[in-house]
Amino acid sequence: MDQFSKEDRRSTVEGFWKGKRRAPSVYSRLVCFRSPASFFSNLHLQIESINQNMDPLSPAVIVNAELLPFYVGRRVRTVMQVVRSDVLAVIGKSPDEKQLIVKGSPPAPLTSFVEVIGIVNSDKSIKAELWTNFGDEIDMLSYHKLCQLANGEFKHLFL
Repeated sequence: MDQFSKEDRRSTVEGFWKGKRRAPSVYSRLVCFRSPASFFSNLHLQIESINQNMDPLSPAVIVNAELLPFYVGRRVRTVMQVVRSDVLAVIGKSPDEKQLIVKGSPPAPLTSFVEVIGIVNSDKSIKAELWTNFGDEIDMLSYHKLCQLANGEFKHLFL
């Protein structure tokens, strides 16, 4: 039916994802899925699984480390300055200058500041669902004040 055998398609895809071969052209990536329709069907399934993890009915509260105990089991968002990172977790400084531990696999490379959206664990760490690099400069004092506003008198404006 097509000019590539099943083995050719498998080795091209595996080599591409493992970084062992040069990236195949868009055409060869489409051929690996037999047709553009199956390529887009697989893409749709991947996007759908991402959307299931990010429940729009559960908004992320803007927090700093001091506020984490109030949101155990809930989705939060914060910005942190990266101090140390490894494959399983990132340790950083929250906007209120306290240590913050975020568990999960961060994207590579990380910038000095990242925004994390995730669920607060009982040990006051965050299980990350989404990482966003914020660059190498950000005004953490302003973000700290935003956290105070979002959890104080003007809380109704943020949720």
